Amino acid sequence: MSAGGKTQPRRRIVDPARRVAFDALRAVHADDAYANLVIAALLGERRISTRDAAFATELFAGTCRMQGTYDAIIAAASGRKLTSLQPAVLDILRLGAHQLLGMRVPTHAAVAATVDLASSAVGERISGLTNAVLRKVAARSFEEWVDQLSAGKDALDVLALRRAHPRWIVQAYAELLPPEELDDALAANNVAPTTSLAVRPGLAEPADLVAAGGAPGRLSPFAVTWDGSPSDSAAVRSGVAGVQDEGSQLVAWALSRAEAAPGWWLDLCAGPGGKTALLTGLARRDGSQLLAADLSPHRAKLVTDSVRRYQPPAAVVVADSTRPAWRLDAFSRVLVDVPCSGLGALRRRPESRWRRETESVEELHPLQLALLRTALDAAAPGGLVGYVTCSPHRRETTDIVEEVLSERADVTVQPAAALLPEVPDAALGDYLQLWPHRHGTDAMFAAYLRKSVWG
Repeated sequence: MSAGGKTQPRRRIVDPARRVAFDALRAVHADDAYANLVIAALLGERRISTRDAAFATELFAGTCRMQGTYDAIIAAASGRKLTSLQPAVLDILRLGAHQLLGMRVPTHAAVAATVDLASSAVGERISGLTNAVLRKVAARSFEEWVDQLSAGKDALDVLALRRAHPRWIVQAYAELLPPEELDDALAANNVAPTTSLAVRPGLAEPADLVAAGGAPGRLSPFAVTWDGSPSDSAAVRSGVAGVQDEGSQLVAWALSRAEAAPGWWLDLCAGPGGKTALLTGLARRDGSQLLAADLSPHRAKLVTDSVRRYQPPAAVVVADSTRPAWRLDAFSRVLVDVPCSGLGALRRRPESRWRRETESVEELHPLQLALLRTALDAAAPGGLVGYVTCSPHRRETTDIVEEVLSERADVTVQPAAALLPEVPDAALGDYLQLWPHRHGTDAMFAAYLRKSVWG
């Protein structure tokens, strides 16, 4: 109480981990920042302790991942349209909802800490609203909220709500998977993946990284699972290994396993360079060499860095792969990992599912077609082309391949199962489709196409 007898407002003490999560969430929504990059930068900048960093990361990533369902819950609990809330206030309520419904934070602590955050970040005037809405959110469990909000919805809408995916993504998955796998596939997108490292062939062995504290990968012979920061690995720091999902390793490895004459290999859309580094080592086993290209100078620089330990390093150029800067009919193997929606990497990009629309898939379709045509034109007679996307969506996978095949009599499909017999349940006809819930990888798609020797 002050000297004049008036009660002074309580001094708000804001938890630094929650403040980092809030600032990262605002960067994602206000500035279109990438979730994985912004949280890492803020944690490093503010020197958050290891324990607080883990809390901030889970709070931020979980809130991004579950955003659509939390929005429906907040709208029901507040009794108002979300558009009536300031964007910053809505983000604070989302963070509070995740603590209450998705983390083991006691109700009192979650509400009080979020009210303190709201008062500090936005203003004391919204503390009452934040408190009232979050107490209503806390009145039910996540399952009870989903049951209430599911009334009158069809099965796919209920799954979209329960697993926090837009309806159109659930529909796309439902077209590809058996009904009994659909829930597991969506649930797998909500589990953050472990870090997978790839050993550069010819520079190190997986046993070297296992001896340093890693564990053998599940499917790729180059993979090592790593706990903690990749920068803790001396192999990563020195460039003899790099961060790369096992699915990404497998699609590149398969390209190297099909029969083809020694010669030049071509990696189109090569950035950031994980596949390039793997292919560089594989190519040199039979005396072949690799050319890598990317349209972005920044991404091309990342590719150059990824192959720096090879001597001489692979050739890297900045080029538009739809307008070839190389000879046609010249490469024994060509990899084209096309720009895509990224629907196969939802577990590692928690914000991306809410940024995409069906239209964004269609917008990429012409570019994907053009890149596959370029890749086939670049292949030598008898050469092999690997068409790869980090997406299971038909418009980015089988539709692209079959449209191009319909145009050309000089191309046949190389069955993917024969190239990766060690990988179970990955065949999609003659193509390859990996899944997080089946294989523990990103949902990578690959088609391997053979160019006829007779042209």
